[in-house]
Order: sequence, then C-alpha cells, then structure tokens
Amino acid sequence: MAPQRNIGAGAEAELPEYAGHYRLESCLGSGGMGVVHLARSTSGMKLAVKVVHAEFARDPEFRGRFRQEVAAARRVSGAFTAPVVDADPEAARPWMATLFIPGPTLSEQVKRKGPLPTGQLRRVMAGLAEALRDIHRVGVVHRDLKPSNVLLAEDGPKVIDFGISRPKDSELRTETGKLIGTPPFMAPEQFRRPREVGPAADIFALGSVMVHAATGRGPFDSDSPYVVAYQVVHDEPDLAGVPESLAPLVLRCLAKEPEDRPTPDELMRELRSVAASYDTQAFIPAQRASEDGPAPATGAAQDGPAPATGAAQDGPAPATGAAQDGPAPAVPGRSGPAGRPPARRSGRSRTVRGLGAGVLGLALVGGLAAAGLWGTSGLSGLFGGGERAPGKESALSPTAASGTWTARPAVAGKGMPQCAYAAGKLFCARPGVVFALSAPDGKLLWRHPVGTGATSGPPVVSGGLVQPYTDGGSRLAGLDPDTGKEVWQRRLPTGTTVRYAGDTALLAGADGTVTGVDGATGTTRWRRTFPGQGVPSFVAFPGAAAGTAYATRTSADGSSTRVTAVDPRTGEVRWDARLRGWLKPFAAQGDGSVFFLAVDSGYGAEEIVRHTPETGATRRVALPAVLDGAHATMRGNVVYVLATGGSLDAVDMVSGRHLWHLETSVSRGSLPVARGERVYFTAGDGRLLAVDARAGRLIGQTPARLGANSSQVMSVPPAPVAVGTRIGATAPDGTVFTVDGRSPAAW
Repeated sequence: MAPQRNIGAGAEAELPEYAGHYRLESCLGSGGMGVVHLARSTSGMKLAVKVVHAEFARDPEFRGRFRQEVAAARRVSGAFTAPVVDADPEAARPWMATLFIPGPTLSEQVKRKGPLPTGQLRRVMAGLAEALRDIHRVGVVHRDLKPSNVLLAEDGPKVIDFGISRPKDSELRTETGKLIGTPPFMAPEQFRRPREVGPAADIFALGSVMVHAATGRGPFDSDSPYVVAYQVVHDEPDLAGVPESLAPLVLRCLAKEPEDRPTPDELMRELRSVAASYDTQAFIPAQRASEDGPAPATGAAQDGPAPATGAAQDGPAPATGAAQDGPAPAVPGRSGPAGRPPARRSGRSRTVRGLGAGVLGLALVGGLAAAGLWGTSGLSGLFGGGERAPGKESALSPTAASGTWTARPAVAGKGMPQCAYAAGKLFCARPGVVFALSAPDGKLLWRHPVGTGATSGPPVVSGGLVQPYTDGGSRLAGLDPDTGKEVWQRRLPTGTTVRYAGDTALLAGADGTVTGVDGATGTTRWRRTFPGQGVPSFVAFPGAAAGTAYATRTSADGSSTRVTAVDPRTGEVRWDARLRGWLKPFAAQGDGSVFFLAVDSGYGAEEIVRHTPETGATRRVALPAVLDGAHATMRGNVVYVLATGGSLDAVDMVSGRHLWHLETSVSRGSLPVARGERVYFTAGDGRLLAVDARAGRLIGQTPARLGANSSQVMSVPPAPVAVGTRIGATAPDGTVFTVDGRSPAAW
C-alpha cells in the first residue's frame, strides 16, 4: 500500500491524519515539544506516536535532540520501556512510534487514588531499579525520570520519554535552554554542572519519584522552581510519610554527592533484604479493580503531555498525607524518636531561606519553552485595537531624583514582558498583547492585542512603526508608536518566519522563498530564494555595515557553515562564504567583519570567530573552556560570553587574550548588554545584574521579582535595554522597571 500523506509543517494537523503509514486516531496528550497520538499500524497494532510541533521542526538543534531521543530509546530493551516500532526524525514534522502500553502514569495514579501502599511502593521501586539497570547498561542516562514518565503497566513499571537522555558515547548535549529537566526530580549535579551528569542522577530522580509515590509531593517542595533548585542542592529532603522500611533506602538515593548513591543492583539487593515477604507477583494498578473503572489509557511516548483525562501536570501533586507542622522526628540514622524522617518545614521558612541564599538560577522546567508562553485567545474583546489606556491602570513607584521607576502595567498574560526602547518609549510584549510605556515615568500609554501565539520576542520598530516580533503567526502589522493603532496589516502564509533588518521585514516561507517588506508601508520590496540556505533565518546587528542581514546554514555533519550576507532593502547578495565549523553569528562591525560563536555537537561554545569578508581573513580565539548555552555580545573589541551556570567571560579579539572570568548565581541568564564600563543581564527570577566590564566583578543586582506565577518563567529571560543612562528590565511578576545604570551598588 502506498504511504499516506505525512503531517505537514504548518499548523497542527486535524484528525484523521497520518505519520508515515500510521493513522493517528486520537490525541493522548500535548507537551511543550510535541503531541502524542494514539495510532494504528496497517495491521491494526496500537501505537503511541509522538509528533514534533511545527516550530521545533524548523530548529536544527531540536532535530538533533530528537534524533538522539530515537537512538536512545532504540538502544534500551523493551522489557522496561516502550519499544520503538518506527521513526522518521528527518520528516518535515519528525515523529516516533512506540508500542502503545495501556495503563496510567504514576502521576495520574497518585492524583486519582492517592499515595501507593507500601507493597506497591516496593514493587514500583524494584521495577524502576531494574529499568535503570537496563538503561544504564547500554550507556544511556535518562536525566528526566519523573512520575509522568513512569507507566504502570500490568507487568511492572515502564520508563518512557528519552527526550533529554544522553548516551555516554555521544557528544551531543542538551543544555540549550529548551529542554533541561524537571526541578523537583533533578539531581544537584544537574544544576551545578549539567554536562557532567551521569547515571547517579537517575538514582536521585528515583528517590524523588518514590517520595512522590508515597506522599503525593516531592522531597523538595515549593511553588517556585528557583527555590526547589536551592533546596535540591543544599537542603535535607523531606521524607515525612515515606514508609519506615523504605525511608533509609530513599534517603541514600537522595544523597547530594553522586558517589554516595546506590547503584540499581544495590537497590534491588537492599529491597530484598528490607522485606523478606517481598512480593514479586505481577504489578496490577489498583485503579483497574476499583469501582471507578479502568483509567483512560496513556501513550507510551509522551513528551511531558497533559493527558486528556485531566491527569496531573509534571511535578508533585498536592499533598494528601503530608505531616503537619509540629515536632520534627529525626532523619533515619540520626538521633530522634524511632529514627523516623523529619517533618517538613513550613513552606514559608523554606522559601525565605532559599531566596535569601541568592542561589536562585534555574534552567526552565523541561518543555516550558518561551514559544509556548505566547498563546492567548479572546483578547480582542477585552482590549480592542489600539486602545489608549488610562494612567491608573499602571501601578507606578517612580523616584523623581533619578528618573527611575517601577511599573506593573495592567495587561493580560503571564511571564516576563519583553521590551525594546525607541522614540522615548518602551514597547513591550506579553502573551497576547503589545503595549507602550512612557520612558520618563513608566506610564502605560496604549495597548494592542495580538493573535494567539503571534509574539515571540520584543516588538521591533521598523520603518518608524512598532511591529510585534512574529514567528509562525497569521499576520504582520505596523502600529503607530504614539497611539498603538494599526497603520497596515498583512496576512502571512502558514509557517512564515519573520526577521527584521533596519526598515525591512524579511518573511521566509516554508518553501524557502524570502519576501522583503517595507516596514513603513507593509508593501513588498522584493521576493527571491537563496541557494544553499533552505529556509533562511536572518539576523541583523546595529553595527553591521549598511544594515546587512546574515543567513547561516550548517552542514549536516556540523563541519562547516555557509554564511550569506544580504542587502535587506534589495535582496541582493553582498557576499557568500563557507566557513569551518558550526557557527552562530552574534555581532558585526562597521568594516563588515562578522563575529560568531563556534559550537560543538552539543552546542557548547568553543571559540570566538571573526570573519572579514573584504580580505577573506578569519581569526579564531579559543575560549578558556567549552561554554554551554552561551550568549555573546560585543563592545569595542571585547566579547562578553554568558553561559549556562552563570559564568561570564571577557575576551579581547585584538590581542586574543582572555581578560577575566566571573561566576554568578544565575543558572541561565539573558543575552548580556554592554554599555560604557558595565555589562548587564537579567535572570529568570527577575533580577537585573551589573558587572564591572574592566575588572570582571559583580557590582550590583536588583531584588528578585517572582510574583504569584513563579513556576512559569522563561528559559532564556529577556535582555535588558539601555534607556539613556538608565537600564530597563522586566520580571516574571509582570513588572517593568528602570534603574540608574551609573550606580548599580545602589540598586
């Protein structure tokens, strides 16, 4: 039979559809990176098929991670996982089909039925130990073991979702800000040095999973992922409610140092010795025999989805049997009555301690990608187009002496606003809305709704008009900077990406055709394709000669990158070169020189590369270490590189010298901004930090501003903006603020 049509690269396909030969019958769940469908093969075999979201299908880094997921899942025996039946990571929409395993996830089971009884806990723990032994034997580290990734099948628990796993013999790394892990189930080393994570991290996660299974919460519990990160690294686990027979073994799994944790084989031996009556019969989920009837089936290849049955999201469910505040029994092995684990401290005291420590940086919960934060519906009726907002809707706390202010505009959406400065105003975007603030005092001037999922960055001022930064949206619009009213709008074909260079919007269609659009009028200037670039994704920099836009395309093996420099007003190719290595451009100078970060197969930055097209010369300066998740900026001849884990390095590109290195408390910061003798960047908890650009020391930071939605933070926070002598920044609580850039010590 001829294969049916594949899912396209546009919007999410409507059922019925096909992935390869497999008919997609219903949606089992949707996560941050993909959708899991119940499907059938030609012979009628039930499958769970994960299909990658369209926006991530266009990301070469994510494709590399998905290829790794398929390879890792195939390496592991089907006895303890969902066997891979078929996959096509190179399809327009990559997909993977695994055998469908009926049964709830552990997360669903605990949410619906409460904590597991002791006998079932032992069987689940033994089954997970066997699964990890099988996974580790083939050289794979899962790195995201959590209740929603454990299926309770009739023959024992199955471990699923190898989306961020890492084979030991692979150099591919996944700390790119898009998929890291789930904080309550991550080991301390995943926060400290994610590139060095080994099999012991899965044992730590197993301990956390068992606490969740026994109590309905995790051993480290807070509404804020930043506080959880601190607790995981520094605090003792809360084991109140864990059966006495299992608590000592769980505590060993949760040891801070990897070498102090047991191996899977040791776990199984300990479990046998803990209970002579250890029940080795097949595990049958209790809910299958309950009067509620069988739980809806869950797919095997989930990517952290929220199943249609209303199952719990990733992370601990509300506690059902947690101990109340009171006298604290001792941790097993320490002094105290009956050697019981400690009662949990109050959430308030744990939070205050964590925030006070200043170690609040965290790469975002796996699957909480920034693109996923920008979808809001029903806003048109709420705001109306270009509505001018009364000043009382923006809570202000200005400081007259310095002209600094803090505002919390009354606009829709959650997450950190993303702002740009132009014409005396801050133009900001938040899910579903674009708004303008007066730069002198923070007054809310106007707001304008934008379509679902249309905003993926700060607004851009092009051709004198404000334009929401669109990627995959349905339309493009130019707004009057003074009123927010639409001057023009233009419909976009599905899958169009938009980038800006000067007064031109560059629209790249799914077929690779690029259209240059006049930012002032919305009319077409030119249309063409660029050979060797596929679907180009352009970048432009303020210092680039004559407003050049650059498109890059890396070879399949990562050995070279083709760079095409384009005149954005005419579409003319100014120069085209193939350079060695996997290069990511980050700056340009007036003489035409372009600067790149050269990254390895795991996207860790190894070198800074300067290419001068006029002479063809290329200069490479090695970084002092491979820097994961690096962002770079440049001022003069000095490049500043901020990496995952908070390391900030300064490199002089003329002398090739490494000037200084600084470790900060930020797990993942924004793109750094260099102004004068300062380097500024923001953290995911809303802090703005300032570093002395000459000495490489931290000289000031603002307080954290997490707000009520502290668990919903961006993996890569918005960069600060220069507003004259002030610096503007934003926070997760919706705050937009400015501070005096000349006196960071006073922040």
